[in-house]
Amino acid sequence: MNYLLDDKKMSLQSVKSFFVQHAPDIKVVELDASTATVALAAEALGVASGQIAKTLSLRVGEETIVLVIRGDARLDNRKYKQCFGVKARMLDASDVERETGHPIGGVSPFGLSNPLKVFCDVSLQDFPVVFPAGGAPNAAVRITPERMAMLASAQWVDVVQQ
Repeated sequence: MNYLLDDKKMSLQSVKSFFVQHAPDIKVVELDASTATVALAAEALGVASGQIAKTLSLRVGEETIVLVIRGDARLDNRKYKQCFGVKARMLDASDVERETGHPIGGVSPFGLSNPLKVFCDVSLQDFPVVFPAGGAPNAAVRITPERMAMLASAQWVDVVQQ
């Protein structure tokens, strides 16, 4: 049995289940192409790279948070430290799936396996529609930034470079 494959299916299923329960009008799109990176996702979905809602897993002290930013943006270390009080520290690759329940390349702000705080960068509001990952490296969700933040119980922050 391939446990890694099963874990990825469980992650995708957790996102699908989230939408069935909280927003049945939203469907997770599964593609034949990979959406594991911003460039691949933008190409597969036929959208600008900024519309890909990149989900980062970070450590703030002993707490893990999820931060969703536009795909073509980079964290601004000064803004991040001002907002969170610490330097940005990405989770080790080995910790991402354990903390979020999602594989790298498929981390979604929805269907998280642990109750993590979610933050959305205001830069996402530059687009009428964004595409966060759907729990697998070939899945995405089409959603407005406002609805994404509302459904993920996210707080808006300003932490990317302009």
